[in-house]
Amino acid sequence: MEVPTNRSRAVLQVAVFSLICSFSFVFAGDIVHQDDIAPKRPGCDNNFVLVKVPTWLGDSEEEEFVGVGARFGPTLESKEKDANKSRVALADPPDCCSTPKNKLTGEVILVHRGNCSFTAKAHVAEAAGASAILIVNNQTELFKMVCEPDENNVHIGIPAVMLPQDAGSSLETSIQNKLNVYVQLYSPKRPLVDVAEVFLWLMAVGTILCASYWSAWTAREAAIEQDKILKDASDEYLNTESSRSSGVVDINTTSAVLFVVIASCFLVMLYKLMSYWFIEVLVVLFAIGGVEGLQTCLVALLSCFRCFDHAAQTFVKVPFLGAVSYLTLSVTPFCVTFAVVWAVYRRISFAWIGQDILGIALIVTVIQIIRVPNLKVGTVLLSCAFLYDIFWVFVSKWWFHESVMIMVARGDKSGEDGIPMLLKIPRMFDPWGGYSIIGFGDIILPGLLVAFSLRYDWLSNKSLRAGYFLWAMLAYGLGLLITYVALNLMDGHGQPALLYIVPFTVGTLLTLGKHRGDLRHLWSKGEPDRLCPHVQLQSSEQ
Repeated sequence: MEVPTNRSRAVLQVAVFSLICSFSFVFAGDIVHQDDIAPKRPGCDNNFVLVKVPTWLGDSEEEEFVGVGARFGPTLESKEKDANKSRVALADPPDCCSTPKNKLTGEVILVHRGNCSFTAKAHVAEAAGASAILIVNNQTELFKMVCEPDENNVHIGIPAVMLPQDAGSSLETSIQNKLNVYVQLYSPKRPLVDVAEVFLWLMAVGTILCASYWSAWTAREAAIEQDKILKDASDEYLNTESSRSSGVVDINTTSAVLFVVIASCFLVMLYKLMSYWFIEVLVVLFAIGGVEGLQTCLVALLSCFRCFDHAAQTFVKVPFLGAVSYLTLSVTPFCVTFAVVWAVYRRISFAWIGQDILGIALIVTVIQIIRVPNLKVGTVLLSCAFLYDIFWVFVSKWWFHESVMIMVARGDKSGEDGIPMLLKIPRMFDPWGGYSIIGFGDIILPGLLVAFSLRYDWLSNKSLRAGYFLWAMLAYGLGLLITYVALNLMDGHGQPALLYIVPFTVGTLLTLGKHRGDLRHLWSKGEPDRLCPHVQLQSSEQ
């Protein structure tokens, strides 16, 4: 098996480490929107929920719009079969601030925003005989309709829904053309668990599993080779060792703390500069990292087959890159083509498959190249990431009036579907559609610690049950599972996954290490005590 030995690859992966780990949370898309600025009070205490508004022109079903329910009024049906299909009528006057001139007999009235409060419009519409009120915003975005502080009568008996400007204009044009327009209003609930979350959990756990075994295998090979050098002390081994570079980078406590600073700077820069062109830059960077990751993984995988031995062990010098195997040169065109095709067609419905393949390859390669040398560094790194995750998902709302992490991940203000540094799967049984996503940081950062535990087990010759890897892996899986439980309990609001994962993984290793008496080696050395091969050789001769 060919182990990547080119130092340029390690440098490239380290350069993007802070960027790709900047995003660490899980997200499923909000249906219920909490708002602390508009406090609840009796009669005005609804949650802000998204509302489906399918439309018909006569008997022909047309476009479906999405609106947002008001703080006031009755709650909407959650099932389409229970929602009434009602004809839409235009308000006259359009703002519905005074009694409409046209008679209403259970129609849904379409009104313009402005000139009076939302509750005043709803009162007028209810008194005129409307079954519901659709308020058209004066912008393409949706606006949360609340009760005014000085309003006393907020008990309204009809649902109120706001539509974006383009949706309202479409309905108004159809009605003005003498067409009969009908709508339904309902707000379906998400399923408690979607299959996408199960597959995403399996992807995250499987990625760490594969990356850990690869990291442990290379560490064991390096240890065996080092023992041979010490035993034989031959010029051949010494020259071989000195001429090769392991391509592995061990991080220390300083770089672990520095990661949080750099990642925070990246995140704020993305938040402030978020735009279409900036997303394009991230796509290019992700594609470059994906090519490196996919190439490294393919070369390592193909090197396991005997028919590729010659190509894997034959090298040619390439300018700026140094010695590169023929096998690497052979797979590179495929990797570049794969990344370019994904980047060009990333907006199509199944492009998430290519993004996940590139992302998993990049994550596996980063965990293979960047290593935590001991439990002390791993604890510092994950503790800093723990605070970083909580701050940018929750605390940042106090300074920026919105969650910086979630805004950046969604790609808000960019016109794109979000940043590419995520694994995502479409929600298969969710009436709202969308994606379940997980940030790279939620896999890479705890994955570094899990991979360390397996390297320690193999170097210590510990069995699976007596070692630390099995328990670290179970702790990560359980922490991620609890993250998804919290995600569903919070109606799809983004959750800082490391809030749950870090205590499980770090706590498990610290507790087990203390109980087994290995904490000193785990904390400082990161590997068991090993006798010098010369000492072992002398003992066997005696």
